Amino acid sequence: MGAAFNSYTNDSTFMAAMQDAGAEAGHARKQPVGNCPHILMMGARSSGKTSIQRVVFNKTSPHETLFLDATQSLDRKHICNNDFINFEIWDFPGNYDVKEELVSGGTIYDEQMIFGNCGALLYVIDAQDEPYTEAVTNLLDTVAKAHTINPKIEVEVFIHKVDGDSFVSDVLKMDCNQKIQKAINEQLGDNELGLDLRFYLTSIYDHSIFEAFSKVVQRMIPCLPTLENLLNCLIGTCAMEKAFLFDVISKIYVATDSNPVDIPTYELCSDMIDVVIDISCIYGSNSDDGNDSFLSYNERSSSVIRLTGGMFTGQVLYLREVNSFLALVCLVREENFKKQGLIDYNIDSFKGALSEVIQISKLTALRKAGLASSLGNTRRTAGGSSGGGGARASEANGSNSRARPEQ
Repeated sequence: MGAAFNSYTNDSTFMAAMQDAGAEAGHARKQPVGNCPHILMMGARSSGKTSIQRVVFNKTSPHETLFLDATQSLDRKHICNNDFINFEIWDFPGNYDVKEELVSGGTIYDEQMIFGNCGALLYVIDAQDEPYTEAVTNLLDTVAKAHTINPKIEVEVFIHKVDGDSFVSDVLKMDCNQKIQKAINEQLGDNELGLDLRFYLTSIYDHSIFEAFSKVVQRMIPCLPTLENLLNCLIGTCAMEKAFLFDVISKIYVATDSNPVDIPTYELCSDMIDVVIDISCIYGSNSDDGNDSFLSYNERSSSVIRLTGGMFTGQVLYLREVNSFLALVCLVREENFKKQGLIDYNIDSFKGALSEVIQISKLTALRKAGLASSLGNTRRTAGGSSGGGGARASEANGSNSRARPEQ
């Protein structure tokens, strides 16, 4: 196996079984939908917001997204795959004006409802839709409003659709990135926003969209430093080259070790998820009892692939399920994989530590939720006694700091 490849599992029955199994496994831990942090997906009409969501979380083939209808109203989806992938995605229509209230499904969404419990604001700019003046103006208006309501909000900018004849080289992609960042700084002038904008060049036709969404999700995981330390200990003990902790359903990696992530290694490890799922789909169904949606991918799943060609010659890909729909994918040199029993022992220790981290994270989240509920009740009581109403959040007049875009 010398080259990486793209694979999209289009078996709707199998993918539905995976989603249902993930949700069932998460029943005991998932919060009520209203309390889940949410990711806001905003951008102009036809910028690719819905396509991104469908490809990453629904396993839709990129070519099938050409037939998607434009989003006409707010589309809310709850993603609950495991303990780390548990949030809502709010897909906004392209004509949404942040200065106005949003009415969808008979519900009025004010600025506090939209931005108050937001974990990340993901703004999508169509790289093929020049000039970028209008998109940049809408981006800055949205960020200014969001930052007023929620100063801790993370803002991610996807410069999307960097594919096709317009972007045949990395130089052209970087030129587009620089144009947009320059336009943002020109419109800002001496105004200051108080946060950094993070930029990603993305396309649904390669792994860039999965890697970018992984970075977005990682910033919403409070225990990310602990996960990275555990992976550092694992690769140091087992002499591994690289290790990723993947969400099996979406192929988002929730953590990796502190070594730099190079694109070929990430793509190879990501493709291994597809290989294991595809083989499970074809050969792992329990057809004897007539239940085609039986999910054979479970806590005993593992896979070993020995690479014999290309830049990864003499290396081994090793996958182990370590928690509910969380897979550890490692790249190990073949000479270091001879003592597989010792590697398995260390991975079992990693699984135990990961379970402890998850339990502690649950307790911490419950305590915070209890404290927030208590504070909310206290404020409502105080507001009732003073006769004050629930005033709508207004824009603050405090000083802002200039956006410093990062690559």
